[in-house]
Amino acid sequence: MLGRRGPSREAVMAWVGFGTADDWTANHADARSVVVTGDTLLAERRLKAGARGRKHDGREFDAVSIGAALATRAIMEDRCAGMDGMGGPPPFGKADRSRFLRALDRVMTLLTRWRHLLN
Repeated sequence: MLGRRGPSREAVMAWVGFGTADDWTANHADARSVVVTGDTLLAERRLKAGARGRKHDGREFDAVSIGAALATRAIMEDRCAGMDGMGGPPPFGKADRSRFLRALDRVMTLLTRWRHLLN
C-alpha cells in the first residue's frame, strides 16, 4: 500500500493481492471517512465501520438501501452464473457525474463543518 496525505484527504494505491484495496478501505474507514464505491460488499463493510459514502453515481448506500442492494446483487450473481456476455451497468453519463459531484460536495461540506466543531 502507498498513501498520500493532506489536511483532509488521503490517496492510497494498492498493488498486492486481490481485494487489498477493499480490505484497506474497510479497515481504515470511520465516521470521518468518505468512501466512493460502486461495490455493494465494500459499501456494506463501510457502513459497518460508520463511514459516509456514495456510489460512483452520487446515490448513497445507507442502512435502509444496503439490504436491497445486497439482495439484488445476490440475485444477479445467481442469474449470471455461467452466462457470458451479460454486459454491465449502464454507461456513466453527464447526469450521473453531476449527481455524484453534488452529493460529494454535500457530504464533504458536512464533514468539514463537523471537524471544525471538534477542533
